[in-house]
Amino acid sequence: MLNSGGPDRVNASRKPDTDTSVSGSPRKAPTGIVGFDHITRGGLPRGRTTLLLGGPGSGKTLFALEFLVHGLREMKEPGIFVAFEEHSKRIRANVESFGWNLPELEGKLSFVDAQPAADLIQSGDFDLGGMLAALQALIESTGARRIVFDALDVLLALLADPTARRTEIYRLHDWLLARELTAIITAKAAGDEISAIGREPLAFMQFMVDCGVTLNHKVVLGVSQRSLRVQKYRGTSFDENESPFIIGRRGFEVEVARPLERGSLEISDERVSSGVQRLDTMLDGGYYRGATIMIEGSPGTAKTTLCGAFAQAACKRRERTLFATFDSDANEVIRNLASVGIRLARYVKSGQLRMASVRITNGNAEIYFANILALAKEHKARCLVIDPVSAWHNPGDSMSANSVAERLINWSKAEGITLLCSSLLNETSTPPEGSTARQISTLADTSIHLSDVVQAGERNRGLSIIKSRGTDHSNQVRELILSDEGVTLADTYSLGGQVLMGTLRWQKESGEHAAAGMADAAEKLKRVKIEAEVAELEVQLRALGVELEAKRVEKALLARTNVERKSSLVTKHSRLDELRGADPGGARKKQDKP
Repeated sequence: MLNSGGPDRVNASRKPDTDTSVSGSPRKAPTGIVGFDHITRGGLPRGRTTLLLGGPGSGKTLFALEFLVHGLREMKEPGIFVAFEEHSKRIRANVESFGWNLPELEGKLSFVDAQPAADLIQSGDFDLGGMLAALQALIESTGARRIVFDALDVLLALLADPTARRTEIYRLHDWLLARELTAIITAKAAGDEISAIGREPLAFMQFMVDCGVTLNHKVVLGVSQRSLRVQKYRGTSFDENESPFIIGRRGFEVEVARPLERGSLEISDERVSSGVQRLDTMLDGGYYRGATIMIEGSPGTAKTTLCGAFAQAACKRRERTLFATFDSDANEVIRNLASVGIRLARYVKSGQLRMASVRITNGNAEIYFANILALAKEHKARCLVIDPVSAWHNPGDSMSANSVAERLINWSKAEGITLLCSSLLNETSTPPEGSTARQISTLADTSIHLSDVVQAGERNRGLSIIKSRGTDHSNQVRELILSDEGVTLADTYSLGGQVLMGTLRWQKESGEHAAAGMADAAEKLKRVKIEAEVAELEVQLRALGVELEAKRVEKALLARTNVERKSSLVTKHSRLDELRGADPGGARKKQDKP
């Protein structure tokens, strides 16, 4: 498809075409790549050319092909993929796992193989005229509006003369602008530098195109990291910082922090249970729905147990829940939690609970985050448990930790998902600065700390609430008790300013119970004695009452007898007077004289 020098060869002395061709902001062509369209405020410049640079394995071909597939499926814009390095058959085979179903797009998505033959011997000059003429015919037959030139640097390497390379770049650029095609040109780069093959013309091309994007793929302390940066975008604003990306199950995914708009969240006052009744009491009713909760503690402090209690409570409310465990196999978690009365197997069987287990050695937080989101969306989860999220942190991946944490929380809040994360702490340290766990702990609505308390040669578990935004909560340290009957919290018991737990607490409480029993017995004895004395006094009081009544009767009888005696005496005198015939009045008067 390559022609020897022809009459349409461009003058090598002309200046780069920097005309934007459209006044104001350029129109955008969505790429369909998750996150990238957010960075560029809508996609690539429509009707213009984008230069995509990246090292081996950075995802250049995948990015470009996904751009064409999305344009055809969603925008009804046919496309052409021109391959200069890898055969189109292999390219189609490589993307089968993404579910794009390229065979059904045949006729509207065209592949052109333009790889130089391995035994090609260059003789004389050549140009792109023949290839562009063939592409013109293909455009007219398919109506293509999008085009990709993949690995153009391979073709330019055939031109030994830098002037000839620049001339062909001008030719290609003018051809694309004249047809108003939305184009991507990919080329190799080593890090931030253009590869030795075609370094000069491609470096020059960065100044000529309207949009430049760089893909980076590096390994830091054994951890693979991929990032993307938009270097330039004429006529519009864009995010200039590096953004991490992954090659996931659906293809190219750029992870960006989308800040929540003010007033965009639906705030709920509804409470959801933690799965531990007494913890709900300490939290004044439980967690807020849609909140983020962080449970931190050293090994063996029952972080997974509290995660399991929350998951079980969510399933009892018939809420679909995803439990992602990074420390143990899912079946081990289910078995272990059953020993403390948390039985998750039935909910897994019913489909309400999905257990996802990932064993971690070295990993990328971006990959874990993307996989968790994909599983949560697939399961339609209302509650999400990550145990422990600290497993995501790796010294070689610390730069993206804050971004991952922010995006995780923003996503869960936007979706109304109640997010509970656990974090492993060393016994004498907090999460590493910049780690995912540290960032989530800072942004979390509720933070719970679990600790080991060693007293009298015994280790016990303590629980305290560090913060719980928007709600009253206890500031006490409670003993967390695990048994086959379930999980509970003991009442606070302090002595001399020290909170006692375990056997020491039991001994002190037993002593207090014994002392209280003795005091109660003494009180009862004293009560009986007093009651006996009262009864004795009541008997004496009743006897005195009887005696008093007898005296009163005797007194009344004596008074009546005296009255009767006097009355009888008067009667007798009157009768005698009558018998003597005497004057009763005179006789009486005589008697009355002294």
